[in-house]
Amino acid sequence: MPRDAAADSDKDHPLPVRVPLATEPLGIFGTLRAGRRNVLELIPEIATHAPIISNTRGKRWHMIMDPDALRRVLRDRVEDYPKSDVTKLMLAPAIGQSMFIAEGQEWLWQRRTAAPVFSHRNVANLAPVMTAAADRAAARFAAAEGRAADAFDEMVTATFEVISDVTLSGGESFDRDAVHKAIDAYIGQTAKISLLDIIGAPTWVPRPSRMLSGPGMRDMKKMADATIDRRRSDPAAKAMPDLLDLLMAGEDPKSGRKMTTEEIRDNLLTFIVAGHETTALTLSWALYLCAFDPAVQTRARAEAQAVLGSRSARAEDVPNLPYIRQVIDETLRLYPPAAFLSRTAQKTDELCGREVRRGDTVILPIYALHRHKKLWSHPDRFDPDRFAPGHQTDRFAFLPFGDGPRICIGANFAIQEAVIILSTLLARFRFDLIPGKSPKPVMILTLRPEGGVWLSVKSA
Repeated sequence: MPRDAAADSDKDHPLPVRVPLATEPLGIFGTLRAGRRNVLELIPEIATHAPIISNTRGKRWHMIMDPDALRRVLRDRVEDYPKSDVTKLMLAPAIGQSMFIAEGQEWLWQRRTAAPVFSHRNVANLAPVMTAAADRAAARFAAAEGRAADAFDEMVTATFEVISDVTLSGGESFDRDAVHKAIDAYIGQTAKISLLDIIGAPTWVPRPSRMLSGPGMRDMKKMADATIDRRRSDPAAKAMPDLLDLLMAGEDPKSGRKMTTEEIRDNLLTFIVAGHETTALTLSWALYLCAFDPAVQTRARAEAQAVLGSRSARAEDVPNLPYIRQVIDETLRLYPPAAFLSRTAQKTDELCGREVRRGDTVILPIYALHRHKKLWSHPDRFDPDRFAPGHQTDRFAFLPFGDGPRICIGANFAIQEAVIILSTLLARFRFDLIPGKSPKPVMILTLRPEGGVWLSVKSA
């Protein structure tokens, strides 16, 4: 269908909430305002039509939406495109030199050491924690029947329960509330773009906003170090090891190297920061979309009830809930938690026929990629059937977890958790939109629903 005809047909088709993309140049201060308000507003609307957009005046950058170019950056020449300096400046205060930030050999040995932690067997063994969190979330929604509930707040609670239980099964004086507050403060302030980032100031120039959350992050790290030291001094055997046990036992199969307390802590905090926020967002947006499209919700509920009956979902149910998985994939397409990534070119290259110089910033606007007019039919619509069995989506047109060697190590964990919790809730409840309370998609570090996801809750 020609693009204009497709656009016209969308006029009479309700669309879920979207980010208004830029339609004119923003300038330095306009860029700063947009970046601090909502990073996705930096993306020009033309990015949903073009394969690449470049800026060669001042701070050079290239925004790529072409799957072949993305394949080159993320897989074929991944060593030439490390995470950008801005990304490292934002994340290092929280997660140090964990595998999420580390590069080259330092990243490689950590990845090899941690890979068995997220094996299919270990992820499946952690499913009872997810089932228990789904049960507790269902109990909270049952208490809210007949009135409004903030699904975002509920899903943050559920996924934080999961990540804290699977990383630190014993609790061990680990103050979960303090950790949660420190992470929230960090994301709310430290992760915002600085004017110094925009003008390309050297990384050694202090960013004042990133100094404010220092005490909370330092306290969180001290707490984690103490927990690791206690576990080392009293390695009590457990029927089921948690992620901390597995990290402490892990070693690089090539060198035999094991992680130090600092390295374990940085990776543990990476799992905690990334492991609850991203899944909570996916579940929140999925519940919003199911309320937005009652027909999808009805179909998903029928599948969940047929498989689960009156019980909560377990790991062995996940393969039998394909439509729930389609809903989750379509949610990740429309509202990818990591919706805006950036890399720094280390060598001269060519992408989509454009010269890329050493030091250029290469932006991967996942939000625009997932709504690109040439890659998706009616890209702003909510349509889980686009992920039905046999779909022919280019692998590098759908990147909610990245791809290549640095694909998210916890992707299978996140999908299993999302399917277990979403199917359990949809089997028991009907969720409806509340007029005038639509969430607003706003990205700082992750794509959050500003104002929450307020839904009315009724027994199914």
